[in-house]
Amino acid sequence: MDAPSTVVLPLRQHLGAPCSPTVGKGDRVLVGTVVGDAEAFVSAPVHSSVSGTVQNVAPYPHPAGGEVLAVIVENDGENEIDPGLSPRDWKKLDEDGIRRAVRSAGMVGLGGAAFPTHVKLSPPRQYPIDTVILNGAECEPFLTSDYRLMLEAAEEIVEGLRIIMKAVGAPRGVVAVEDNKPQALRAMAETIRDPAIELRSLHTRYPQGAEKVLITTVLGREVPSGGLPMHVGVVVNNVGTAQAIARYFRTGMPLVERVVTVTGSVVRDPSNLLIPLGSSFASAVEACGGFSETPAKVIMGGPMMGLAQYTLDVPVVKGTSGILALSSAEAGYEILREPVCIRCGRCVQACPMNLIPNYLAIYGHREKWADLERLHINDCIECGCCTYTCPTRNPIVQLIKAGKVELERRKALVEKRRKDKAGAEQGEGGGDGGR
Repeated sequence: MDAPSTVVLPLRQHLGAPCSPTVGKGDRVLVGTVVGDAEAFVSAPVHSSVSGTVQNVAPYPHPAGGEVLAVIVENDGENEIDPGLSPRDWKKLDEDGIRRAVRSAGMVGLGGAAFPTHVKLSPPRQYPIDTVILNGAECEPFLTSDYRLMLEAAEEIVEGLRIIMKAVGAPRGVVAVEDNKPQALRAMAETIRDPAIELRSLHTRYPQGAEKVLITTVLGREVPSGGLPMHVGVVVNNVGTAQAIARYFRTGMPLVERVVTVTGSVVRDPSNLLIPLGSSFASAVEACGGFSETPAKVIMGGPMMGLAQYTLDVPVVKGTSGILALSSAEAGYEILREPVCIRCGRCVQACPMNLIPNYLAIYGHREKWADLERLHINDCIECGCCTYTCPTRNPIVQLIKAGKVELERRKALVEKRRKDKAGAEQGEGGGDGGR
Protein backbone atom coordinates (compact mmCIF):
# COMPACT_ATOMS: atom_id res chain seq x y z
CA MET A 1 0.00 0.00 0.00
CA ASP A 2 1.27 3.47 -0.87
CA ALA A 3 1.74 5.82 2.06
CA PRO A 4 -1.03 8.39 2.49
CA SER A 5 -0.45 12.15 2.37
CA THR A 6 -0.12 12.28 6.17
CA VAL A 7 1.07 9.68 8.66
CA VAL A 8 0.47 9.75 12.41
CA LEU A 9 3.20 8.08 14.46
CA PRO A 10 2.13 7.48 18.08
CA LEU A 11 5.02 7.55 20.53
CA ARG A 12 3.52 4.53 22.33
CA GLN A 13 3.53 1.56 19.97
CA HIS A 14 4.84 -0.98 22.47
CA LEU A 15 4.44 -2.24 25.99
CA GLY A 16 6.52 -0.31 28.48
CA ALA A 17 7.55 3.32 28.73
CA PRO A 18 6.25 5.65 26.00
CA CYS A 19 8.79 7.54 23.90
CA SER A 20 9.51 11.24 24.05
CA PRO A 21 9.64 13.12 20.74
CA THR A 22 13.08 13.67 19.20
CA VAL A 23 11.74 15.98 16.48
CA GLY A 24 9.59 19.09 16.51
CA LYS A 25 7.13 20.97 14.33
CA GLY A 26 8.72 22.02 11.04
CA ASP A 27 11.55 19.46 11.14
CA ARG A 28 12.24 17.43 8.02
CA VAL A 29 12.38 13.66 8.49
CA LEU A 30 13.33 10.81 6.19
CA VAL A 31 12.26 7.19 6.00
CA GLY A 32 13.89 5.53 9.02
CA THR A 33 14.57 8.74 10.97
CA VAL A 34 14.04 8.33 14.73
CA VAL A 35 11.09 10.52 15.80
CA GLY A 36 10.75 9.23 19.36
CA ASP A 37 12.83 7.37 21.94
CA ALA A 38 13.05 6.68 25.67
CA GLU A 39 15.80 5.94 28.18
CA ALA A 40 13.77 3.17 29.81
CA PHE A 41 14.90 -0.40 29.14
CA VAL A 42 11.37 -1.64 28.41
CA SER A 43 10.65 0.61 25.45
CA ALA A 44 11.41 0.85 21.74
CA PRO A 45 12.16 3.82 19.48
CA VAL A 46 9.72 4.98 16.81
CA HIS A 47 10.85 5.82 13.27
CA SER A 48 9.29 7.78 10.44
CA SER A 49 7.75 5.65 7.70
CA VAL A 50 7.84 8.47 5.12
CA SER A 51 9.97 11.45 4.20
CA GLY A 52 8.46 14.86 4.74
CA THR A 53 7.85 17.62 7.27
CA VAL A 54 6.63 17.32 10.84
CA GLN A 55 3.26 19.09 10.94
CA ASN A 56 2.78 18.77 14.67
CA VAL A 57 3.56 16.81 17.81
CA ALA A 58 0.27 16.47 19.64
CA PRO A 59 -2.12 14.00 21.30
CA TYR A 60 -4.00 11.84 18.80
CA PRO A 61 -6.52 8.95 19.06
CA HIS A 62 -4.80 5.57 19.45
CA PRO A 63 -6.32 2.25 18.28
CA ALA A 64 -5.63 0.74 21.71
CA GLY A 65 -7.79 3.45 23.30
CA GLY A 66 -7.46 7.02 24.50
CA GLU A 67 -5.13 9.64 23.08
CA VAL A 68 -1.35 9.34 22.84
CA LEU A 69 1.29 11.90 21.96
CA ALA A 70 2.07 11.44 18.27
CA VAL A 71 4.35 12.86 15.59
CA ILE A 72 2.29 13.92 12.57
CA VAL A 73 4.28 13.96 9.33
CA GLU A 74 3.20 15.42 5.99
CA ASN A 75 4.42 13.02 3.31
CA ASP A 76 6.39 14.70 0.49
CA GLY A 77 6.07 11.60 -1.69
CA GLU A 78 9.83 11.39 -2.31
CA ASN A 79 10.37 8.35 -0.07
CA GLU A 80 13.89 9.57 0.73
CA ILE A 81 15.74 7.14 3.00
CA ASP A 82 17.80 8.29 5.96
CA PRO A 83 21.46 8.12 4.81
CA GLY A 84 22.53 6.86 8.24
CA LEU A 85 20.89 3.48 7.59
CA SER A 86 23.03 0.61 6.33
CA PRO A 87 23.05 -3.21 6.36
CA ARG A 88 24.77 -5.00 9.23
CA ASP A 89 26.38 -8.44 9.38
CA TRP A 90 24.79 -10.11 12.39
CA LYS A 91 27.29 -12.97 12.23
CA LYS A 92 30.04 -10.54 13.27
CA LEU A 93 28.12 -9.28 16.30
CA ASP A 94 28.05 -10.80 19.76
CA GLU A 95 24.82 -11.29 21.74
CA ASP A 96 24.84 -7.77 23.19
CA GLY A 97 25.55 -6.29 19.77
CA ILE A 98 22.53 -8.06 18.29
CA ARG A 99 20.31 -6.90 21.15
CA ARG A 100 21.45 -3.29 20.77
CA ALA A 101 20.82 -3.44 17.03
CA VAL A 102 17.36 -4.94 17.52
CA ARG A 103 16.49 -2.16 19.96
CA SER A 104 17.75 0.58 17.64
CA ALA A 105 15.52 -0.88 14.91
CA GLY A 106 12.43 -0.40 17.12
CA MET A 107 11.53 -4.08 17.00
CA VAL A 108 8.50 -5.29 18.96
CA GLY A 109 6.42 -8.45 18.88
CA LEU A 110 4.33 -8.26 15.71
CA GLY A 111 1.82 -10.87 16.80
CA GLY A 112 -0.16 -8.11 18.51
CA ALA A 113 1.34 -7.83 22.00
CA ALA A 114 4.07 -5.39 20.84
CA PHE A 115 6.48 -6.32 23.65
CA PRO A 116 9.95 -4.80 22.94
CA THR A 117 11.96 -7.57 21.30
CA HIS A 118 15.36 -6.63 22.74
CA VAL A 119 13.92 -7.15 26.24
CA LYS A 120 12.71 -10.61 25.31
CA LEU A 121 16.21 -11.35 23.94
CA SER A 122 17.82 -10.34 27.25
CA PRO A 123 16.97 -13.12 29.74
CA PRO A 124 18.86 -13.06 33.06
CA ARG A 125 21.80 -15.43 33.25
CA GLN A 126 20.03 -17.59 35.83
CA TYR A 127 17.48 -18.52 33.15
CA PRO A 128 19.44 -20.14 30.29
CA ILE A 129 17.41 -20.49 27.08
CA ASP A 130 17.57 -23.84 25.29
CA THR A 131 14.80 -23.34 22.72
CA VAL A 132 13.45 -20.53 20.57
CA ILE A 133 9.95 -21.09 19.20
CA LEU A 134 8.77 -19.11 16.19
CA ASN A 135 5.02 -18.68 16.40
CA GLY A 136 3.39 -19.28 13.03
CA ALA A 137 0.13 -20.63 14.45
CA GLU A 138 -1.94 -17.50 13.71
CA CYS A 139 -5.01 -19.08 15.22
CA GLU A 140 -7.31 -16.02 15.28
CA PRO A 141 -10.11 -16.29 12.71
CA PHE A 142 -9.81 -14.00 9.65
CA LEU A 143 -6.12 -13.14 10.14
CA THR A 144 -3.68 -14.40 7.48
CA SER A 145 -0.79 -11.91 7.55
CA ASP A 146 1.67 -14.41 9.07
CA TYR A 147 0.51 -17.04 6.59
CA ARG A 148 1.34 -14.77 3.64
CA LEU A 149 4.72 -13.95 5.16
CA MET A 150 5.57 -17.64 5.49
CA LEU A 151 4.71 -18.13 1.82
CA GLU A 152 6.57 -15.10 0.53
CA ALA A 153 9.43 -14.49 2.99
CA ALA A 154 10.31 -17.92 4.38
CA GLU A 155 14.04 -17.39 3.89
CA GLU A 156 14.03 -14.18 5.91
CA ILE A 157 11.93 -15.80 8.64
CA VAL A 158 14.46 -18.62 9.05
CA GLU A 159 17.35 -16.16 9.04
CA GLY A 160 15.57 -14.11 11.70
CA LEU A 161 15.20 -17.23 13.82
CA ARG A 162 18.93 -17.91 13.57
CA ILE A 163 19.65 -14.33 14.66
CA ILE A 164 17.35 -14.72 17.67
CA MET A 165 18.92 -18.06 18.59
CA LYS A 166 22.37 -16.46 18.61
CA ALA A 167 21.16 -13.52 20.68
CA VAL A 168 19.84 -15.76 23.48
CA GLY A 169 22.41 -18.56 23.10
CA ALA A 170 19.78 -21.19 22.27
CA PRO A 171 21.01 -24.35 20.51
CA ARG A 172 17.55 -25.28 19.24
CA GLY A 173 14.86 -23.55 17.19
CA VAL A 174 11.30 -24.65 16.39
CA VAL A 175 8.98 -23.16 13.79
CA ALA A 176 5.41 -23.99 14.87
CA VAL A 177 2.67 -23.86 12.23
CA GLU A 178 -0.90 -25.14 12.43
CA ASP A 179 -1.86 -27.94 10.05
CA ASN A 180 -4.57 -25.87 8.33
CA LYS A 181 -1.73 -24.05 6.51
CA PRO A 182 -0.23 -26.80 4.32
CA GLN A 183 1.29 -24.35 1.83
CA ALA A 184 3.06 -22.48 4.62
CA LEU A 185 4.33 -25.76 6.08
CA ARG A 186 5.66 -26.73 2.66
CA ALA A 187 7.34 -23.34 2.13
CA MET A 188 9.04 -23.48 5.52
CA ALA A 189 10.10 -27.12 5.06
CA GLU A 190 11.76 -26.24 1.75
CA THR A 191 13.63 -23.36 3.37
CA ILE A 192 14.88 -24.85 6.65
CA ARG A 193 18.28 -26.40 6.01
CA ASP A 194 19.69 -26.15 9.51
CA PRO A 195 19.67 -29.34 11.64
CA ALA A 196 19.27 -27.16 14.74
CA ILE A 197 15.89 -25.92 13.48
CA GLU A 198 12.78 -28.09 13.52
CA LEU A 199 9.46 -27.53 11.77
CA ARG A 200 6.48 -28.62 13.86
CA SER A 201 2.99 -29.11 12.43
CA LEU A 202 0.36 -28.48 15.10
CA HIS A 203 -3.24 -29.58 15.32
CA THR A 204 -5.43 -26.57 14.56
CA ARG A 205 -7.16 -25.21 17.63
CA TYR A 206 -7.68 -21.87 19.29
CA PRO A 207 -5.84 -20.28 21.16
CA GLN A 208 -2.78 -22.17 19.92
CA GLY A 209 -0.93 -18.91 19.22
CA ALA A 210 -0.86 -17.81 22.87
CA GLU A 211 2.77 -18.29 23.83
CA LYS A 212 2.14 -20.18 27.07
CA VAL A 213 -0.25 -22.54 25.29
CA LEU A 214 2.25 -22.92 22.45
CA ILE A 215 5.08 -23.83 24.82
CA THR A 216 2.97 -26.57 26.41
CA THR A 217 1.92 -27.91 23.00
CA VAL A 218 5.39 -27.91 21.46
CA LEU A 219 7.61 -28.78 24.44
CA GLY A 220 5.26 -30.13 27.11
CA ARG A 221 6.46 -27.47 29.55
CA GLU A 222 4.11 -25.42 31.72
CA VAL A 223 4.99 -21.81 32.47
CA PRO A 224 4.35 -21.31 36.21
CA SER A 225 1.68 -18.94 37.44
CA GLY A 226 3.00 -15.40 37.22
CA GLY A 227 6.02 -16.65 35.27
CA LEU A 228 7.42 -15.99 31.83
CA PRO A 229 8.60 -18.35 29.06
CA MET A 230 12.22 -17.74 30.07
CA HIS A 231 11.46 -19.43 33.40
CA VAL A 232 11.14 -22.72 31.49
CA GLY A 233 14.07 -22.04 29.17
CA VAL A 234 12.11 -20.75 26.18
CA VAL A 235 11.82 -17.58 24.11
CA VAL A 236 8.82 -17.23 21.77
CA ASN A 237 8.73 -14.80 18.86
CA ASN A 238 6.26 -14.21 16.05
CA VAL A 239 7.31 -15.17 12.50
CA GLY A 240 6.66 -11.57 11.46
CA THR A 241 9.09 -10.32 14.10
CA ALA A 242 11.77 -12.73 12.87
CA GLN A 243 11.26 -11.57 9.28
CA ALA A 244 11.48 -7.91 10.30
CA ILE A 245 14.72 -8.56 12.21
CA ALA A 246 16.31 -10.28 9.21
CA ARG A 247 15.12 -7.49 6.90
CA TYR A 248 16.71 -4.91 9.22
CA PHE A 249 20.10 -6.61 9.19
CA ARG A 250 19.93 -7.09 5.43
CA THR A 251 18.90 -3.54 4.56
CA GLY A 252 19.42 -1.35 7.63
CA MET A 253 15.75 -0.34 7.54
CA PRO A 254 14.13 -0.23 10.99
CA LEU A 255 10.53 -1.21 11.67
CA VAL A 256 8.56 1.29 9.57
CA GLU A 257 5.97 -0.99 7.95
CA ARG A 258 4.14 -4.22 8.62
CA VAL A 259 1.76 -6.68 6.96
CA VAL A 260 -1.88 -6.16 7.98
CA THR A 261 -4.89 -8.31 7.10
CA VAL A 262 -7.73 -6.00 6.03
CA THR A 263 -10.83 -8.15 5.86
CA GLY A 264 -14.44 -8.78 6.83
CA SER A 265 -17.71 -9.39 5.04
CA VAL A 266 -18.22 -5.69 4.25
CA VAL A 267 -14.72 -5.10 2.80
CA ARG A 268 -14.95 -5.17 -1.00
CA ASP A 269 -11.50 -6.64 -1.67
CA PRO A 270 -10.08 -8.31 1.46
CA SER A 271 -6.28 -8.30 1.27
CA ASN A 272 -3.02 -8.58 3.11
CA LEU A 273 -1.28 -5.23 2.71
CA LEU A 274 2.25 -4.11 3.50
CA ILE A 275 1.34 -0.83 5.20
CA PRO A 276 3.60 2.07 6.27
CA LEU A 277 3.17 2.62 10.01
CA GLY A 278 1.10 5.68 10.77
CA SER A 279 -1.29 5.18 7.85
CA SER A 280 -4.90 5.56 8.89
CA PHE A 281 -7.31 2.65 9.10
CA ALA A 282 -9.47 4.57 6.62
CA SER A 283 -6.67 4.64 4.03
CA ALA A 284 -6.08 0.89 4.48
CA VAL A 285 -9.76 0.14 3.92
CA GLU A 286 -9.80 2.44 0.89
CA ALA A 287 -6.84 0.51 -0.58
CA CYS A 288 -9.07 -2.58 -0.39
CA GLY A 289 -11.94 -0.97 -2.31
CA GLY A 290 -13.75 0.48 0.68
CA PHE A 291 -16.87 -0.91 2.35
CA SER A 292 -19.80 -2.48 0.53
CA GLU A 293 -22.00 -1.33 3.40
CA THR A 294 -21.50 0.54 6.64
CA PRO A 295 -19.88 -1.87 9.11
CA ALA A 296 -21.51 -2.45 12.47
CA LYS A 297 -18.15 -2.98 14.11
CA VAL A 298 -14.49 -2.43 13.17
CA ILE A 299 -11.86 -4.29 15.18
CA MET A 300 -8.08 -3.98 15.34
CA GLY A 301 -6.86 -7.57 15.36
CA GLY A 302 -9.03 -10.67 15.30
CA PRO A 303 -12.60 -11.22 16.52
CA MET A 304 -11.53 -13.02 19.70
CA MET A 305 -8.81 -10.76 21.11
CA GLY A 306 -9.10 -7.62 18.99
CA LEU A 307 -10.05 -4.12 20.11
CA ALA A 308 -13.22 -2.45 18.79
CA GLN A 309 -12.71 1.00 17.22
CA TYR A 310 -14.97 4.04 17.40
CA THR A 311 -13.35 5.74 14.39
CA LEU A 312 -11.27 4.87 11.33
CA ASP A 313 -9.19 7.98 11.92
CA VAL A 314 -6.63 6.04 13.95
CA PRO A 315 -3.17 4.99 12.74
CA VAL A 316 -1.81 1.55 11.95
CA VAL A 317 0.74 0.83 14.70
CA LYS A 318 3.31 -1.90 15.24
CA GLY A 319 0.75 -4.10 16.99
CA THR A 320 -1.89 -3.86 14.24
CA SER A 321 -2.11 -7.39 12.86
CA GLY A 322 -5.52 -6.91 11.26
CA ILE A 323 -8.38 -4.54 10.51
CA LEU A 324 -11.64 -6.47 10.67
CA ALA A 325 -14.97 -4.98 9.60
CA LEU A 326 -18.13 -6.91 10.52
CA SER A 327 -21.73 -6.55 9.39
CA SER A 328 -24.60 -6.04 11.82
CA ALA A 329 -25.56 -9.71 11.46
CA GLU A 330 -22.06 -10.80 12.51
CA ALA A 331 -21.48 -8.21 15.20
CA GLY A 332 -24.95 -8.22 16.76
CA TYR A 333 -24.53 -9.22 20.39
CA GLU A 334 -26.73 -8.10 23.26
CA ILE A 335 -24.75 -7.43 26.43
CA LEU A 336 -26.63 -7.67 29.70
CA ARG A 337 -26.39 -4.73 32.08
CA GLU A 338 -25.93 -7.07 35.05
CA PRO A 339 -23.90 -10.31 34.56
CA VAL A 340 -26.03 -13.42 35.09
CA CYS A 341 -24.05 -16.61 35.71
CA ILE A 342 -25.95 -19.92 35.66
CA ARG A 343 -22.87 -21.88 36.87
CA CYS A 344 -22.84 -24.10 33.79
CA GLY A 345 -19.03 -24.31 33.86
CA ARG A 346 -18.57 -23.93 30.10
CA CYS A 347 -16.13 -21.04 30.53
CA VAL A 348 -14.11 -23.12 33.01
CA GLN A 349 -13.92 -26.01 30.56
CA ALA A 350 -12.90 -23.68 27.73
CA CYS A 351 -10.19 -21.76 29.62
CA PRO A 352 -6.72 -22.78 28.31
CA MET A 353 -5.08 -21.38 31.47
CA ASN A 354 -7.17 -23.53 33.86
CA LEU A 355 -8.75 -20.51 35.54
CA ILE A 356 -12.32 -19.92 36.76
CA PRO A 357 -13.42 -17.09 34.43
CA ASN A 358 -16.99 -16.75 35.74
CA TYR A 359 -15.75 -15.95 39.25
CA LEU A 360 -13.08 -13.59 37.91
CA ALA A 361 -15.79 -11.68 36.07
CA ILE A 362 -18.20 -11.61 39.01
CA TYR A 363 -15.55 -10.62 41.56
CA GLY A 364 -14.34 -7.86 39.26
CA HIS A 365 -17.87 -6.58 38.77
CA ARG A 366 -18.44 -6.62 42.56
CA GLU A 367 -15.01 -5.05 43.30
CA LYS A 368 -13.67 -7.97 45.33
CA TRP A 369 -10.04 -7.20 44.55
CA ALA A 370 -8.40 -9.62 46.99
CA ASP A 371 -10.41 -12.49 45.50
CA LEU A 372 -9.23 -11.55 42.01
CA GLU A 373 -5.61 -11.91 43.04
CA ARG A 374 -6.34 -15.15 44.87
CA LEU A 375 -7.78 -16.59 41.64
CA HIS A 376 -4.73 -15.48 39.60
CA ILE A 377 -6.47 -12.93 37.38
CA ASN A 378 -3.17 -11.87 35.81
CA ASP A 379 -2.70 -15.36 34.38
CA CYS A 380 -5.66 -14.69 32.09
CA ILE A 381 -4.43 -14.27 28.48
CA GLU A 382 -7.73 -12.64 27.41
CA CYS A 383 -8.25 -15.15 24.60
CA GLY A 384 -12.04 -14.76 24.72
CA CYS A 385 -12.89 -18.47 24.89
CA CYS A 386 -14.96 -17.87 28.03
CA THR A 387 -17.07 -15.12 26.49
CA TYR A 388 -17.52 -17.14 23.30
CA THR A 389 -18.90 -20.15 25.16
CA CYS A 390 -21.05 -18.29 27.70
CA PRO A 391 -24.76 -19.11 27.10
CA THR A 392 -25.92 -16.03 29.02
CA ARG A 393 -23.68 -13.72 26.98
CA ASN A 394 -21.73 -12.32 29.88
CA PRO A 395 -18.92 -9.97 28.77
CA ILE A 396 -16.45 -12.02 30.79
CA VAL A 397 -13.24 -10.82 29.13
CA GLN A 398 -14.34 -7.20 29.36
CA LEU A 399 -14.96 -7.57 33.09
CA ILE A 400 -11.64 -9.35 33.60
CA LYS A 401 -9.77 -6.63 31.70
CA ALA A 402 -11.42 -3.97 33.83
CA GLY A 403 -10.47 -5.91 36.96
CA LYS A 404 -6.82 -6.08 35.86
CA VAL A 405 -6.68 -2.36 35.19
CA GLU A 406 -8.22 -1.50 38.57
CA LEU A 407 -5.89 -3.88 40.41
CA GLU A 408 -2.85 -2.27 38.78
CA ARG A 409 -4.18 1.19 39.60
CA ARG A 410 -4.64 0.25 43.24
CA LYS A 411 -1.17 -1.31 43.45
CA ALA A 412 0.38 1.81 41.93
CA LEU A 413 -1.49 3.97 44.44
CA VAL A 414 -0.27 1.86 47.37
CA GLU A 415 3.30 2.02 46.07
CA LYS A 416 3.08 5.79 45.67
CA ARG A 417 1.84 6.17 49.22
CA ARG A 418 4.68 3.96 50.49
CA LYS A 419 7.28 6.05 48.66
CA ASP A 420 5.71 9.30 49.84
CA LYS A 421 5.75 8.06 53.42
CA ALA A 422 9.36 6.89 53.13
CA GLY A 423 10.34 10.24 51.65
CA ALA A 424 8.58 12.14 54.42
CA GLU A 425 10.28 10.04 57.12
CA GLN A 426 13.67 10.54 55.48
CA GLY A 427 13.03 14.27 55.29
CA GLU A 428 12.18 14.44 58.98
CA GLY A 429 15.43 12.76 59.92
CA GLY A 430 17.64 14.45 57.33
CA GLY A 431 18.12 17.82 59.02
CA ASP A 432 20.89 16.60 61.35
CA GLY A 433 22.45 14.04 59.04
CA GLY A 434 19.80 11.40 59.64
CA ARG A 435 20.74 10.68 63.25
